[in-house]
Amino acid sequence: MGSNTTGKLFSVTTFGESHGPAIGCVIDGCPPGIAIDASEFTHDLSRRATGKSRHTSQRRESDQVEILSGVYQGVTTGTPIGLLVRNTDARSKDYADIDDVFRPAHADYTYWQKYGVRDPRGGGRSSARETTMRVAAAVLAKKWLAERGVRVRGYLAQLGELTPRAFDWEVVETNPFFWPDGDMVEELEHYMDALRKSGDSVGARVSVVAEGVPAGWGEPVYGKLDAELAAALMSINAVKGVEIGAGFDCVDQLGTEHRDEMLPEGFLSNNAGGILGGISSGQAVVCSMALKPTSSIRIPGRSVNTSGAPVEVVTKGRHDPCVGIRATPIAEAMVALVLMDQALRHRAQCADVGEMAPRIPPEA
Repeated sequence: MGSNTTGKLFSVTTFGESHGPAIGCVIDGCPPGIAIDASEFTHDLSRRATGKSRHTSQRRESDQVEILSGVYQGVTTGTPIGLLVRNTDARSKDYADIDDVFRPAHADYTYWQKYGVRDPRGGGRSSARETTMRVAAAVLAKKWLAERGVRVRGYLAQLGELTPRAFDWEVVETNPFFWPDGDMVEELEHYMDALRKSGDSVGARVSVVAEGVPAGWGEPVYGKLDAELAAALMSINAVKGVEIGAGFDCVDQLGTEHRDEMLPEGFLSNNAGGILGGISSGQAVVCSMALKPTSSIRIPGRSVNTSGAPVEVVTKGRHDPCVGIRATPIAEAMVALVLMDQALRHRAQCADVGEMAPRIPPEA
């Protein structure tokens, strides 16, 4: 499989560029018989979309999914599913001034070094626009998982130096930040307004929790569930770090504190993030990702052009002052894609063998 494909049994290949005529994906290995309609993609694609608040890029795409193949009379057939979303609001002229300039902290320079040519319009293939199709593919994965009692949901866990002072899942979907503390939304609004006026950007942290994951998903040694989750989340634009469970906090923990002791009534903690030895333990799978500040900002920065001459770069166009604000649906999507792929792989190898093993409840 090429670098544009993720998954082994449930595999997703995406294609297209930010300012091309369309973006799309091919989903292979999807089980037959899943009821699906084009309208079912609307909710999650709307959650990911730009232009929904003043705190994100003002590019406004319709993000209407066209089902090209693999679905007949409203159900999946088991054959490859082709999905297409047409780009309708690209403004390529915004990038005319940087056709021969490398924007600092962007993929411009590395794409040029690798291929000897690049599409400067909105970052081309390296644009976050590509993640639209990951979210679309994950609509099927989420639905399949939900039918088996697995729920995948995420939230914005940190915006710059701000962290939630309270937590309520019900609040997450009621504000444009996916923030779990309703009393802080106005504070976040003021913070982002000031940041946008300054022309600068800031980083963020997004966390995802998958509940109902049964024990046994994951494969030692190179198909570990946590390793594949980490790779999937790291494949998202601007992600520079991933944690599973306690993550880097385990560095200053003692063994007596970090170990998740077990009783017949359940686990006493979940520092492992629901994964032991690369295999799910039956607890909630918990992972987080750190996103860097947006590189496209109005404040001038030093760089070079394709001839190697020094230049000053000011990035114009429509950009997110914090990419983490709309990254929650993307993170959920990648976790769901990995979980479904691992579930199918587990079923293929072990069938119902694991059902005979004694189970410890997720929590005591």
